[in-house]
Amino acid sequence: MAADGFGEVIEQHRRELHVHCYRMLGSFDEAEDMVQETFLRAWRSRTALQSEAGLRAWLYRIATNACLDFLRASPRRPEPREAPVMADPWLEWPVRTAVPWLQPYPDDLLDAVIERETIELAFLAAVQHLPPRQRAVLILRDVLGWPAQETAEALGMSAAAVKSALQRARPVMREHLPAQRLTSATEEEAAVVQRYIDALEQADPSLLPGLLRADVHQTMPPSPVWILGREAFLASWTPQLAGEGSWGDWRLVATRANRQPAVAAYLRRPVDSLYRPYWLGVLRVEDGLISQITTYGHEMFPEFGLPDSFSGDPSS
Repeated sequence: MAADGFGEVIEQHRRELHVHCYRMLGSFDEAEDMVQETFLRAWRSRTALQSEAGLRAWLYRIATNACLDFLRASPRRPEPREAPVMADPWLEWPVRTAVPWLQPYPDDLLDAVIERETIELAFLAAVQHLPPRQRAVLILRDVLGWPAQETAEALGMSAAAVKSALQRARPVMREHLPAQRLTSATEEEAAVVQRYIDALEQADPSLLPGLLRADVHQTMPPSPVWILGREAFLASWTPQLAGEGSWGDWRLVATRANRQPAVAAYLRRPVDSLYRPYWLGVLRVEDGLISQITTYGHEMFPEFGLPDSFSGDPSS
């Protein structure tokens, strides 16, 4: 393909390639690096592209192999999860592994056609348990719907090897996925999130128990620290909200990540006049109750278009 206009043509595929690399790696930031690497490799080998009609598949092939090269150079696997720092004693651990590099993905940057079940955090975490080549096969075959032969050609494998890899990958995914998959967003889900926001902003821990499943758990990647159980969650939050030891005033902004509800938390400490960014929580809501909260630092607030501080209404 000629160099004239090549950059503009491949740029049109940036976002979908970013999502693809994100599924492969689980990291928003590393996915961006891999898209840049994909475009560099594509530019260098642009003369090998026979026609623009095959451009999209060609770019996916380059991106997939760029991710595989990255994982080969920087191998990593989910880690055994440490004991919870706080836990209700009668509860079993819902997950035994941690994926500390997993980052959230802003919904505003997702294409409308991307299905919730292929981008939710639980799916991304489960994918990370697969060896890189099995991971690539599963994403190309089950997520993107590529034929076995096309997948084989992209990965330099035989069709039989692709079939075998997929057969080994699917049971691992079932093992690590939650028993209940999330459906499309509902008004009930939005109402639960608003009640959660109200409880924290009103500094009223008594409003939280009716929103949480008994086995709710909160993780905080990349930190190994996590909390298991409704009573443990309340015990961790009550000092931050109420009494002389409260941290200050909280304001929460509703947003979305990975097709899940999320909230961005801002804290105004007693000595400060501004609400400043503190954490981003991605919520999993099942049957009208919060079952999991994945809490990140404020480093990704800019990617979500969130303000760096405010004095009154965060939307102003």
